[in-house]
Amino acid sequence: MQFSGKAEILRCSFIFSGLNDDEVGELANLAIEYSFMPNEFIFWDGDAPEWFYIVTQGKVKVVKHSSLGKEFIIAFFGPGEMFGEVAVFENKPYPASAQAVAETKVVGIKREAFLSFLANRPQVALRIINVLGGRLRDAQGRLRDLAGERVEQRLASVLLMLSAKLGLTLPFTRQEIADMVGTTTETAIRVMSQLKDRGIIRSVRGKVIILNEEKLRLLSEGPPRV
Repeated sequence: MQFSGKAEILRCSFIFSGLNDDEVGELANLAIEYSFMPNEFIFWDGDAPEWFYIVTQGKVKVVKHSSLGKEFIIAFFGPGEMFGEVAVFENKPYPASAQAVAETKVVGIKREAFLSFLANRPQVALRIINVLGGRLRDAQGRLRDLAGERVEQRLASVLLMLSAKLGLTLPFTRQEIADMVGTTTETAIRVMSQLKDRGIIRSVRGKVIILNEEKLRLLSEGPPRV
């Protein structure tokens, strides 16, 4: 998905879809377009929250680094999706880093300008609250999964989460999937090889293809509880 202009980007975003043409135009005038090369950082963990962004082309990953340098992927965002807004609304430093995965274009809106825009538009603020609530529930689920589930179960859950967003062909490397699952690349490769042997997935360079979504869903639910 690509967009032809800033107004179209904003209009196609869930949060701003209820705005009228004048409001979309006003917001578009506040937005600035940026381009990033693969692996280039858009902002770093701890930076001041001066901007939030909407992806127009490409893909962005949000990552957190441990004290030992281990990277944990928190989320991926594609065209039409917003990121960085939590820190903007809290007025606290970004809690993680945002990095372009491929050649990526975004539009950014500065914090002060957006808060002024929101002042008389409570319906937009409510939509943002709904989005943030959903992300909080997702984060809580990820933490629960990491704490108590087997690697196979966690990996199946991550693949299902990604497929719900991107379809059955997932443009991620095994390293990226391992980071999202919270395991080593070697363990992810071993588990994915087992899923491949069972006809549940197929992997090609830089992609994972889900062949049997139902079996994957059963794996994500774990063993039956008695």
